[in-house]
Amino acid sequence: MRFRQILTTPMTFFQTIIILGLLFLLFILFYPRVESFFIFYPDKVLESTPADYNLTFQEIFFETPDHLHLHGWYFPGNHSQPVILFCHGNAGNISHRLDNVRRLLDHNLPVFLFDYRGYGKSEGRPSEKGIYTDGLSAYDYLLKQKQIPPEKIVLFGRSLGGAVATEIALRRKVRSLILESAFPSTRDMARTIPLFMLFSPLIPRHFNNLKKLSRMTVPKLIIHGTRDEIVPFPLGRKLFKSASPPKYFFPLEGAGHNDTYIIGGPRYFHTISTFIRDSSIPQELENRDSLQGG
Repeated sequence: MRFRQILTTPMTFFQTIIILGLLFLLFILFYPRVESFFIFYPDKVLESTPADYNLTFQEIFFETPDHLHLHGWYFPGNHSQPVILFCHGNAGNISHRLDNVRRLLDHNLPVFLFDYRGYGKSEGRPSEKGIYTDGLSAYDYLLKQKQIPPEKIVLFGRSLGGAVATEIALRRKVRSLILESAFPSTRDMARTIPLFMLFSPLIPRHFNNLKKLSRMTVPKLIIHGTRDEIVPFPLGRKLFKSASPPKYFFPLEGAGHNDTYIIGGPRYFHTISTFIRDSSIPQELENRDSLQGG
């Protein structure tokens, strides 16, 4: 009888507050692990190498300030052109970006493609702070070991890599910044996911590209597919609107999250190569469907 009474006795206001407080505490304690689980999908196995694509490259190993050894590939391209520091997305590793890189090399653009900690041959385990450190270390490698001056380094960040590229642009001198399929912050992303939508006001603004872009004056090109199934197109526009000028928005009609360079075709690469060389976009694009910041 007593057990039944306990089960049917309504909770007091005080008990409700305690339970809600415990749930909130558990959320705060375990959120970093949950966030990492949903964000990082590293693959240690390289499915191919540049040699499989008949590309000229150098295999690179470089060290981070916290003594991890990271792996990358450097593609020389045309030495007179700016170098693209390519920051890839949250899944796979650099071997999954070789088709994209091959097409950039067709435009004679040098590329440095590297893996974050925990991806491919790179040591360690990924975290927000860690991959920022990795991006800065890759930049420093270009600057010190390859003798590439800041005015010839262009940052290219895809998806999660957009946060890495943005952090580098905030803390180092660069020629320009390209963000593709990037998001404003983890809180903005949470609002688009049913599992996290209810708790999104409590979720910290990690990977806060929104705030950082408003503080930098380097030229920016923001690219987003109108049918992006991972980072909805309105988030790409929101990112663009928050950025300080000079800035350009390049919407790709019909492109999803991972097929931008395929759907975009020659126009996509023409736009990127023009921006990399001139920090502007092709005149015909600007007049038709690009939004230019003041």
